[in-house]
Amino acid sequence: MTEKKRLLTGLQSSGALHIGNYFGSIKPFVDMYEGYESFLMVADYHALTSLKDPKLVQECIYNSVKDFVAAGVDPSKAVIFKQSDVQEHTELAWIFDCLVTVPFLELGHAYKDKVAKGLEANAGLFTYPMLMAADILLYDTVIVPVGEDQRQHIEYAREAAAKFNNTYGQTFIEPKEHIVKAVGTIPGTDGKKMSKSYGNTIPLFGTKEEIQKAVMSIVTDSSGQKPENVYAIHKLFRTEAELETLYAENAGKYKNLKDALVEDIENVIGPMREKRNSISNDDVKKILADGAAKAKAVASAKMEDVRQKVGVAI
Repeated sequence: MTEKKRLLTGLQSSGALHIGNYFGSIKPFVDMYEGYESFLMVADYHALTSLKDPKLVQECIYNSVKDFVAAGVDPSKAVIFKQSDVQEHTELAWIFDCLVTVPFLELGHAYKDKVAKGLEANAGLFTYPMLMAADILLYDTVIVPVGEDQRQHIEYAREAAAKFNNTYGQTFIEPKEHIVKAVGTIPGTDGKKMSKSYGNTIPLFGTKEEIQKAVMSIVTDSSGQKPENVYAIHKLFRTEAELETLYAENAGKYKNLKDALVEDIENVIGPMREKRNSISNDDVKKILADGAAKAKAVASAKMEDVRQKVGVAI
């Protein structure tokens, strides 16, 4: 039997998810994770670079796990754990910090963006690429699913691995990115890219009434053969062949088409919402405790080797 390659990805909830998040990143992961030995890490230490509210940090931890489990991740088929439960992450990040240069870290996108906007960048944001490298390399991760805009994260991890291997001998696998095929820009209710910052989202785990309200607010363009903004969202839930018939039969009847979209969204989201509502905080704690034990076993064994090689183990 061929041993599965190891995959790792980070989960970080930053508020209520919308259907753009689902089709852009969550569903592609759910569709692929069972083909690998998958590790899902709740990136709570990474969150501290921007979140300073302890209650919000805790809420985001619970939400991250509930969202992914509700969307289809089976905790028995993936190791779901919390970054802060495995201290080896920060320990290895420090060792990587001692190998890379300041100019190298200054190239980090998040750091550069903050500086370009004239905002204060904390030291955690500056060095977080090495914590991310530790997240990946601790588990001999081969595959890391990311969007095209996150390719640099994997390049940083490969650089950290190469620096360590060149200095102390072969220890870390240089991971490969798996670029998640873009679904395309998912439009919001106003036709622009769906984004919380634009206030144009359809909530992923909203009630049917909330979904209906959002869909009914979709801006309709009456100049074409069909309402393009409605159709662009509808394509996520039905094939274009199915939609061709539906839209031909309801030409000019925009309310009918929006009602049909509400029902199609509800058919997908309803079961996920029901599943999410059934997951308690205690359920999440158990999932994370089980995952921490499994992740810790892998990470601690790796760090034993690292400590020996850098000379701190006596």
